[in-house]
Amino acid sequence: MECIAIINQKGGVGKTSTAVNLGAGLAQRGKRMLLIDLDPQGHLTTHFGLDGDAAGRGVYEVLTQNLPIEEAIHPYSPTISVIPSNVDLAAAEVELVSVVGREVILRDLLAAKNWPYDIVMLDCPPSLGILSLNALCMSTRVLIPVQPHFLALQGAGKLFETIALVNHRLNPKLSVAGMVMCLYDAGTRLSAEVVDDLAKFLDSSRGTKVPWSNARIFKNVIRRNVKLAECPSYGQSIFEYAPRSNGATDYLALADELLEVIDGRTKIPSDESLKVPPPETEATPKDRDEPVSASMPVAPPASAEKPVRAPARIPPSSAKPTKEAVTTPTKETTVVMPTTTDPTPTMTASPSL
Repeated sequence: MECIAIINQKGGVGKTSTAVNLGAGLAQRGKRMLLIDLDPQGHLTTHFGLDGDAAGRGVYEVLTQNLPIEEAIHPYSPTISVIPSNVDLAAAEVELVSVVGREVILRDLLAAKNWPYDIVMLDCPPSLGILSLNALCMSTRVLIPVQPHFLALQGAGKLFETIALVNHRLNPKLSVAGMVMCLYDAGTRLSAEVVDDLAKFLDSSRGTKVPWSNARIFKNVIRRNVKLAECPSYGQSIFEYAPRSNGATDYLALADELLEVIDGRTKIPSDESLKVPPPETEATPKDRDEPVSASMPVAPPASAEKPVRAPARIPPSSAKPTKEAVTTPTKETTVVMPTTTDPTPTMTASPSL
């Protein structure tokens, strides 16, 4: 059983949208999914319309009240089950402070029996506290959603340090699968510059013993799409709410790419460009007017012909920006990333393990 943590301590980068819709996309491909909401905000729970089921039978009760984990699992569809959360989960940090082995509670519970799932996906809170540590200790892979802005890179160094420390001390199976570009806008130079900085950092770690030595920037990006912002209010994934939207297309393509990584059918990327579809106008009336069925629509098989995606046209750094491009300051900025030569970096402000 594959366990994937969706984590980034910066908020607003698309963690919950990725956990929900990537999980639903993998379910479209026949994978049996268990989604665990580890965020006290409970946005994944709300996204699936399970707020009423979270009271008394969720992650908080599993972690602090010894509730059997099978009683906290709520089926959403034949291929998707959810362990919900609510605001009570915020108290778990304090209540577990004196518990020995608090970092591995979820890992031990899931390892106690065989579960009928192919992939477990965890939506982590925007912090590196005990809840995120539980996710990292039980996961085999880490997926990092990143918004292509400079501030989204500021905490990446500390996140990599934490991952390296967990890998060295608690979970040697942990590795970074890669980064997903969310809210991507191909019309700006800033997006291209952020992707370039991340690619250089990951390339510098090839052949080292750090957990991100085989990480990649996933080529299928998630474009800005209003349907992704609308579907949580209907308690549905993007595949139920707007199956013809750009959001559904992007997340299904990302699910296919992730399956290639999990199955070992793809090599470490080198200089290939991101697959950024050209701007297009969505046929939205049909998406809103047609009734939504209770069951998830069947997506086309993976072998079906896909629209040709044009590579992103990125102007050289020396070129003058066009009117559509967003200008950026000429002053160079430096993002401090952890060194790739030492697999056990020292953390200056990380949670105690």
